Amino acid sequence: MALAIVTTRAGLGLEAPEVLVEVHLSNGLPGLTLVGLPETAVRESRERVRSALLNAGFDFPTTRRITVNLAPADLPKEGGRFDLPIALGILVASEQIPLSALEGIECLGELALDGRLRPINGALPVALAAQKAGRGLLLPASNANEAALAGDLTVLPVEHLSQLVAHLLGHAVITPHRLSMPALPERSSEDLADVRGQHQARRALEVAAAGGHNLLFAGPPGTGKTMLASRLPGILPPLSHPEALEVAAIRSVCGLGLLERWGERPFRSPHHTASGVALVGGGCELHAKARLNN
Repeated sequence: MALAIVTTRAGLGLEAPEVLVEVHLSNGLPGLTLVGLPETAVRESRERVRSALLNAGFDFPTTRRITVNLAPADLPKEGGRFDLPIALGILVASEQIPLSALEGIECLGELALDGRLRPINGALPVALAAQKAGRGLLLPASNANEAALAGDLTVLPVEHLSQLVAHLLGHAVITPHRLSMPALPERSSEDLADVRGQHQARRALEVAAAGGHNLLFAGPPGTGKTMLASRLPGILPPLSHPEALEVAAIRSVCGLGLLERWGERPFRSPHHTASGVALVGGGCELHAKARLNN
């Protein structure tokens, strides 16, 4: 089979749009051409994929022309997450593994030169999108716990490319990863009881917390605005499961740990000199979304 199509997902802020990795082998000048609006890290996958396939003991079709298309072509592609689907597409197109082995499965991951899989950022949004699509997910073992937070999803953790191919050929099946729901953390150590005085401000915090209202703190430096705001999460109810997943997805995109702060309401304290652009971002909407991964 000279054409293979592998399903994966890009990272666009908190979204994970579907990307089809189309690999075609044809006669012509040998080489690998990558199209579909790839940025530098994606274009460099040509060398990573080649070395990973050879060092893992597979054949790289050096006598054929390889064309890799990342569809849709108008969606920017960035990062090393496309290494694994490109490698699998080459293996399928060169008939080293059957296309049927990838039915109902999405995959992503960055390849090391020896065939090991390195973790990627934003695995949780990908897992949530794969769950909605009703597909399983192949990804680096380091991201397995994160992806398992999506709930009803078949997560297959992979350490090495050869291990994955053995699974797809039915030689050594990978056991789906399971994660029990982590316990909610203890209440924040910063408690409203630590505040001395400020009776009106404390009353405002309690009313806002009880009714779910917004708050605006105004006043000169040193009056206790940040101190009061940092203690507001301590009197708020715990995050619901959908809220906890949304917060975890943001931390996932930023490359931060998830389980140690699972269910904890986030608190951010920007510097008072931060501009509006520094707080919310700038530029057109498309570019602002694309920068959320950075």
